[in-house]
Amino acid sequence: MAFKWTSKALSDLARLYEFLESVNRAAAARTVQSLAAAPTNLLENPRIGERLEEFDPREVHRILVGHYELRYEIQ
Repeated sequence: MAFKWTSKALSDLARLYEFLESVNRAAAARTVQSLAAAPTNLLENPRIGERLEEFDPREVHRILVGHYELRYEIQ
């Protein structure tokens, strides 16, 4: 199994960092690092997140990472 970030997700991470950096650079780095590291757990347990039925028949799930939601699709 592999994890692939979409270009939109990477753009969102960059925008989040830029937004938080103006308030607290260290917190911005910690937040983005925790979001970027979260998928490593998903490789071993991909169905750990809550399934989002509104995307059926696609298998889209979500996990919470701190105060942020990370959505992912299992293919």
